[in-house]
Amino acid sequence: MNILFYGVCGTMGRTFVSCATDIADIDLICGVDKYIKNPENYSFPIYSDCSQITENVDCIIDFSVHTSIYDYLPYAVKNNIPCVIATTGFTQEELSYIEEQSKTIPILKSGNMSLGINTLLQLSKICSKILGDKADIEIVEQHHNKKLDSPSGTALLLADGIKEELQDHTYILGRSGMQKRTPTEIGINSIRGGTIVGKHEVMFIMNNEIITLKHEAESKSVFAYGSMNAARYIVKQKPGLYSMENLFQN
Repeated sequence: MNILFYGVCGTMGRTFVSCATDIADIDLICGVDKYIKNPENYSFPIYSDCSQITENVDCIIDFSVHTSIYDYLPYAVKNNIPCVIATTGFTQEELSYIEEQSKTIPILKSGNMSLGINTLLQLSKICSKILGDKADIEIVEQHHNKKLDSPSGTALLLADGIKEELQDHTYILGRSGMQKRTPTEIGINSIRGGTIVGKHEVMFIMNNEIITLKHEAESKSVFAYGSMNAARYIVKQKPGLYSMENLFQN
């Protein structure tokens, strides 16, 4: 499968290049990055935008920034190329744009590509269904000090999963001031520091007992391998908007 990696000169791009080296069915044939760095270190061409691409691409994997969709999605639609979107921080307008393009091509979008996080998501939904009216729910996410968006896309992914079961709940981002907690809040708290790859906790806090579901990513490689699995899945699908949950259900 011929992969175009968008954001290839970033941290996740370099991780993907390293992980894909020995994967038989993954051929990283080109990359796109607005800020090209040290192209001589790569064994494939790197472009500054999609208009320069000449290779035959089977799937685009994006780990760049949210605004990049306006470069690669028109290219993908024009050439009928499935996409894996692993970027976070989208505005509502951008999400609507992604959904509109998915009517023409298959797109898999997820705030997190790891198997562990998507297992955590399913467990959180189960606990929410059982304990929703008995527990206060808090999400704590931790990331490195260079991460731009807060809360993380993964924290919102978890919160959205919980809200599917508890539709009357609302999100509270951080806490300050003098205000009592309400029973229908989902608290989302962000920590930024050092080189933390990613830690997420979902807490179901009851009277005299607490259930904590926790996931910790020890290496960014889990996201790279997860995106490869997502690519293998999405190239076989019809146009539509998919998630990692769809992948794990197959």
